[in-house]
Amino acid sequence: MTNGPSTPRPEPPRGRGRVQDTPRAPVGMSGGDDERLERMAESSKLRATGSRRTVSLPGASLVRAAQGATRAIRRGAGATDDRLRRRWFGGRLDWVTGLGWTLLALAVLLWVLGALLGWVELVIMAMVGLVLVLVCVVLSIGRHVAEVDLVVEPLRADIGDLAQGHITLRNASRRTMLPSLVRLPVGAGEEVFTVPLLKKGAHFRTSFPVATPTRGVIPVGPPTTVQGDPLGITRRAVTFGGQQLMHVHPRRIALESGAHGLLRDLEGEATPELSMADIDFHALREYEPGDDRRYVHWRSSAKHDTLLVRQFQETRRSHLGVVVDTDPAAYPEGEGDVETAIAAAASLMVQSIKDEQEATVVCNDGLASRTTVPLVLDTLTTASIGRVDLVRSARAVVQHAPDSSVAVLCTGPGRAFLEIQQCLGEFEVEVHKVAIIVDPRARTGLKRVRGMSVITITELEDLQQVTAGLVPA
Repeated sequence: MTNGPSTPRPEPPRGRGRVQDTPRAPVGMSGGDDERLERMAESSKLRATGSRRTVSLPGASLVRAAQGATRAIRRGAGATDDRLRRRWFGGRLDWVTGLGWTLLALAVLLWVLGALLGWVELVIMAMVGLVLVLVCVVLSIGRHVAEVDLVVEPLRADIGDLAQGHITLRNASRRTMLPSLVRLPVGAGEEVFTVPLLKKGAHFRTSFPVATPTRGVIPVGPPTTVQGDPLGITRRAVTFGGQQLMHVHPRRIALESGAHGLLRDLEGEATPELSMADIDFHALREYEPGDDRRYVHWRSSAKHDTLLVRQFQETRRSHLGVVVDTDPAAYPEGEGDVETAIAAAASLMVQSIKDEQEATVVCNDGLASRTTVPLVLDTLTTASIGRVDLVRSARAVVQHAPDSSVAVLCTGPGRAFLEIQQCLGEFEVEVHKVAIIVDPRARTGLKRVRGMSVITITELEDLQQVTAGLVPA
C-alpha cells in the first residue's frame, strides 16, 4: 500500500505577541486531568494579558526597608526614652542621681535572686532599697519656689580694687524649705553657699569677694539652688536670674593737662571755612532770612541803616587717634607688655576726654570714638590679645576721625620701623605722629625720626616723664 503525500503542519505565526498553543493532553490521561490542564492554560493566558492579579514575594527592596526601619527605631530609642521621662514623669526622674539608680538596680537584682533562690532575706533587702528610693523621690516632689537676688558692686572696677557680691535667697513657697546649696559661678571659679532651713517668707543673705587681679570681664552668675536628701539619692537643681558682667578696667596713670598731644588753646585751630556760630570772628555781612538774630550787630546795623550779622571763621578742635598693637610677638615679655601698651592708651584717652577733647582708639577688635570715659575703658577691657593688622586699625581710626591732629601707635620693639611708618602713614601729612615703644629692656627716651616722635618706655609710669614728646613742635 502506497502512502499518499503527507500534508505539512502549519507553523504558528511568529511575533512578539505570539500566544503559546494550548498544551495537549498526553496519551493515557483522564478527563479530570484534561480539565486541570485547560484551567492551567487559561490561567497562563490571563497572566500574559495582565488581567489577573499576582502576588510578589518580599524582595531585596522590602528587606532593605525593614533594615532601615530597625535602625531608625534603634536611633530613636534614646529620644523616646527621654520624652517618656520628661512628659510622663514630669522630669522627676532627672532628680535621681547615679547613686539612686545604682541602688534601684541593686534592689531589683536582689528581688530576682531572692525569688529564684527562695531567700527571704534578699527580698527584704530589695524592699528596703526600693522604699528608700521611693521616699527620697517623694520628699523631692513639690513646687520649688524661691526668689534669688544677685548684686555685684561695683560693676566697673580697676585692677586690684575690692569688689563684692551679695546674694539673697527668700522662701516664697507656702511650706518650709529644706536645707539646700547655692552654686554661683564667679569667673573661672565657683562659690558654694549652704542655705539653712527656711520657713515661709524667711530669707538668707550672704556676701562674697570678687577678685580683680587682671584686666578683663568677670561673669558672675547665674545662681543655682540645689536641694536633695541627706543620702544623695536625689538632687534637684533650679537656676534663677541671669548673668552679671563685671568690667575690670586696665591700669592708667594721671597725665598733665594737654600732655596727650592736643592743642592747649581753647579756640582750637582755625580753618579757612566760614561758619555762623563759632569763636573766631571773621567779618560782617548783610542779614539773610534764616540767620540767628543773636548774631545781629546792632551798632553797625544802625550806622549803615541795614541789618548786619557777624560771620565767624570755623575752628577745628584737635582730635587724638590711638592704635594699640596687641600682638604678643611684638613685645619682649609677651602679654605682660601688651597690657602695658593698653594701659598707656587708656591713660592718653582718659586725659584727652577730661580735657574735653575728642579721641578715638582702636585696640584689635575694640573701637571707641567720641564717647565717655567709662565706655572707652569698657572697650579697652573687652579687647582681645592676638595678631592684628595695624594698617587696617589705622584706617578704622581715620574713617571715624578724619580730622585727627595727633596719631599715636602703642607697640613693641618687635615691630619693624617700616611697619610703624605704614601704620602712621595712613593719617594726613599734617597730623603729628607718635610711636610709643614698650620695651622693659631698653632705656626710657625720646627721639625724632623722619618726622615722627619715637618714645620708649619700660613701664607705664615712664609715660609721665616723656609726655613732652606728644606735644606738636
